[in-house]
Amino acid sequence: MSAILAENLVKRYLVAQKPPGFWGEVRHFFLRAYKVVEAVRGVSFRIEPGEVVGFLGPNGAGKTTTLKMLTGLVHPSEGRALVAGHVPQRRERAFLRKITLVMGNKQQLIWDLPAWDSFRMNAAVYEIPEGEFKKRAWELAEMLGLEGKLHQPVRKLSLGERMKAELLAALLHRPEVLFLDEPTLGLDVNAQAAVRGFLKEYNRRYGATLLLTSHYMADITALAERVLLIHRGRLLFDGSLEALLLRFAPYKEVRLSLERPVEEGLLAHFGEVRALEGLEARLIVPRDRLLEAVGAVLDHLPVADLEVKEPPVEEVIGRIFQDPLPEEA
Repeated sequence: MSAILAENLVKRYLVAQKPPGFWGEVRHFFLRAYKVVEAVRGVSFRIEPGEVVGFLGPNGAGKTTTLKMLTGLVHPSEGRALVAGHVPQRRERAFLRKITLVMGNKQQLIWDLPAWDSFRMNAAVYEIPEGEFKKRAWELAEMLGLEGKLHQPVRKLSLGERMKAELLAALLHRPEVLFLDEPTLGLDVNAQAAVRGFLKEYNRRYGATLLLTSHYMADITALAERVLLIHRGRLLFDGSLEALLLRFAPYKEVRLSLERPVEEGLLAHFGEVRALEGLEARLIVPRDRLLEAVGAVLDHLPVADLEVKEPPVEEVIGRIFQDPLPEEA
């Protein structure tokens, strides 16, 4: 049985349209006009138990709306979802014990109380026995490096420590399916790395399924074996990062270290010049011309060093989201 199943999920909202000006305000008060906005348009995918999947898309693409449908916070207008064998919108107790939703811009911890007190409340909500609660809390605290922070008021914790404590609170009931919406939002580089390491270890230790959205591509590349790409409410891609690059980036990046400066116009004969700073240059070359282009570069340019790489994933995805959808092209 799949951990997460989405079949043709659609979510429509009625949005009030208000004309400008004073009389527009009056008309809007007495006679409102609405338009239908489709936030999610026919999204389908399947995630197996234990998978870690990145869910990518620009702001307003439909990521959070999809997560809310999968957690039962929002009912789909069409289609169906199954998560851990349950229909999410029914919000059954057995279902709620199997999932958790962590949003980087929301908090459940009580600001003026120690995090430990919030953990106790969560344990009571999920009916976790006292001995089991303490065992799980200290185990997670050790994994997160929070052992000395649990009895400090939440307001005295750093942003990274608060995010770790939020994760601990969300995972006390040991859910099978984790929905993570920007879990490293606003964290510094070290705190981001710590959260990623914890999530990877949690997945390995407990076999949990993770569906992760993030604007930090380092989160996705460090954790996800597979990515879902959503744009304007539609699923554009479902596959590995390598397959994503092959499909949407039919080119390679050639990085050059030169022995002496050259003109940008000369470099442009060998590929698209993406950057030229002093003796360092970046060229974009179509995959089917790579061998020919590299040979020509070595023959005609003063090359001290040359490296061929895949283009940065965030750059490829940025270009995808700048383009119109296929039917709009």
